[in-house]
Amino acid sequence: MIKNNKIPIALEGLKLIIPLAVLTIVLFLLEWIIAGFISLAIALFMLFFFRDPRRVIPQGDDLVVAPADGKVVVVKDVHDNDYLHQDVKQISIFLSVFNVHVNRAPVGGIIESVKYNPGKFHIAALEKASLENEQTAMIIKDGNRKILVKQIAGILARRIICYVQPGHVVKKGERYGLICFGSRADIFLPVNSEIKVKLDDKVKGGKDIIAVLK
Repeated sequence: MIKNNKIPIALEGLKLIIPLAVLTIVLFLLEWIIAGFISLAIALFMLFFFRDPRRVIPQGDDLVVAPADGKVVVVKDVHDNDYLHQDVKQISIFLSVFNVHVNRAPVGGIIESVKYNPGKFHIAALEKASLENEQTAMIIKDGNRKILVKQIAGILARRIICYVQPGHVVKKGERYGLICFGSRADIFLPVNSEIKVKLDDKVKGGKDIIAVLK
């Protein structure tokens, strides 16, 4: 089931933040000051990393929004041999450890498939990460159009979380997953799509328009 947060923190993060907060309090009560400040610093970083800000989603059935926050590192035409089996336009977004790591559906539609593939842990900004790294691939069917989105682990990421299952209906901009610590999101669009971003652009998931479907 897709999770709708009412607080600006990803629920998975609370499982780490709450114990760290308790540990920090205990350490200070025991007057273990240095350990207390270390624990506090880690807790504050986790709070920052798992932030889940609210986003205003652009309206329009043909608009494609970024599936993640980060920097655009790939914009190119490719042939997808694994899932869509056709020529597509690829946009890849690199998420540094400082970006929001909650993933959002780039378009609305029905989840046709979700497939997890174990793999390597190359630096997520590298092109080979798209093919070789551990990843979850999801296809969203929007009428006659199919959009492929990949959550890709990076050199630090060791956990990919995907909330959706085949048959689920998602709205554009809806939260559908999370990648923990430094990662990459790839999206593959119909070849006639009009791309609205270029290399090195900074985008925000669910908010910024990256393409228009024809």
